[in-house]
Amino acid sequence: MSEIIDEQVASNFYFDKNFNNQAVKLLPGEYYVTDKDILLVTVLGSCVSACLRDCYSGIGGMNHFMLPDGNGEAGNPLNASARYGSYAMEILINQLLKLGARRSNLEAKVFGGGNVLDGLTVANVGQRNAEFVLKYLQTEKIPIVAQDLIDIYPRKVYFFPKRNKVMVKKLRSQHNTTITQREKDYRQRLYKADTGGEIELFS
Repeated sequence: MSEIIDEQVASNFYFDKNFNNQAVKLLPGEYYVTDKDILLVTVLGSCVSACLRDCYSGIGGMNHFMLPDGNGEAGNPLNASARYGSYAMEILINQLLKLGARRSNLEAKVFGGGNVLDGLTVANVGQRNAEFVLKYLQTEKIPIVAQDLIDIYPRKVYFFPKRNKVMVKKLRSQHNTTITQREKDYRQRLYKADTGGEIELFS
């Protein structure tokens, strides 16, 4: 039986008093697309987020994903682990198109890939995530108009698709373990799925 890796639509809605705006918070393995003036928020450690938008209509979306450990070379789109990243990107793009965005109008801003998870001696997960998202967007010919990748700090990303605005805050004095624990749990889920069989990609 094949393992289905299903990115989840973010459902954590709230009103952000700082920006006086309706918002949705994305956790690892989630995505969200909108044609409304909604703030998309996520906190990234080793994971990466692609913020895509139609530069004419303002339809936009964000994902939050990580590549699991794989045996292929980092950056090779044919290796097993890259399929997870490809799926995370494909479902985001497909949902944007369903909402009315035009592929030829898409532009990207990418963030994350920090070296913040302890105990990863085999591969630098953050680096691999960052390299993957850059190569994927280059292959798909989606221009990257802004990026803030790698480094050693977690990041909090605020994306306003309708306003073509992204704000990034580096969490240099992060003392709690919430970010790393969420990513470790997510990474463990990916690892279990990766060793359990093939991945079904569906649109």
